[in-house]
Amino acid sequence: MSKPKTIVVVKKTRAHAGHHGGAWKVAYADFVTAMMSLFIVLWLMNTSPSVRKAVAGYFNDPLGRSTLTGTDRAGSADNLPITKDNIKDLKARLEQKVHALNNLKSLSNQIEITVTPEGLRIELLETKDGSFFETGSAVLNTNGREILTVLARELGKVPNRIMIEGHTDARPYSGHAGYSNWDLSTDRANAARRLMQAEGLRPNQVSQVRGYADQMLRVPSNPYDPSNRRITLIVQYLDAMPKEEAAGTSSGAQIAVQTKAASQEAGVTAHAKPSPSTPPAASKTGRSDGLAMRLWDKLRHR
Repeated sequence: MSKPKTIVVVKKTRAHAGHHGGAWKVAYADFVTAMMSLFIVLWLMNTSPSVRKAVAGYFNDPLGRSTLTGTDRAGSADNLPITKDNIKDLKARLEQKVHALNNLKSLSNQIEITVTPEGLRIELLETKDGSFFETGSAVLNTNGREILTVLARELGKVPNRIMIEGHTDARPYSGHAGYSNWDLSTDRANAARRLMQAEGLRPNQVSQVRGYADQMLRVPSNPYDPSNRRITLIVQYLDAMPKEEAAGTSSGAQIAVQTKAASQEAGVTAHAKPSPSTPPAASKTGRSDGLAMRLWDKLRHR
């Protein structure tokens, strides 16, 4: 009798990939990173020169060693451009610094900080006994020097420009002949400017110094009210800055991002989808934005 044959069954198995592996996760992460880089490039091409300058300052100086761009210390957002969106943050920070001065707590009702259409308005109001200047003089007293020093050190951290105004009440100046409220208001504004520039404001940060005498009374119904005598600081929004200043250059931090108008000249509209093989357009000077190109290189090599 023949021996029964042994039946051998061979099962072929396939190695599972796809969702059972991890390669797709790496590819997806690279895709997300590339898309983020693309959107950053598109955002930079449509922002204001001041924002591009601040972003470039961070990439050129991430540790914050520069006083003009980047941050003055790691993780600090104190020197971000002040706009209508974050103006209240600066207001809160200044109020906190002012209230921290123990010897000026009695003057807290004479320091008013308000948000206005032209920027952040900071007013130092006089009383009948004086508060920040020697009586009838443009000489700052101890209170005036201390509060202006604190304000200068805080405002010097932001790229926005500052206007300084001097005001008097309607009472005629009783000092020497030939000197009037016009002179007193202007001299007080200039005294504030000199001290603030010595204590923290950049040399080019003050855009205007004005003396109004009694022509812009704070209390029109009472021209002799002491609070009409005041120094006003206005932190201007960036869109109120002169174009040449807002687009100013600094060594190692110059930005030449293509503007929407230049893009249209090149035949590219703001809504056109960029080709994956086409880098951002160069500026009219023939140079490409360094920051945009670095991000674009990262996108192409993913």
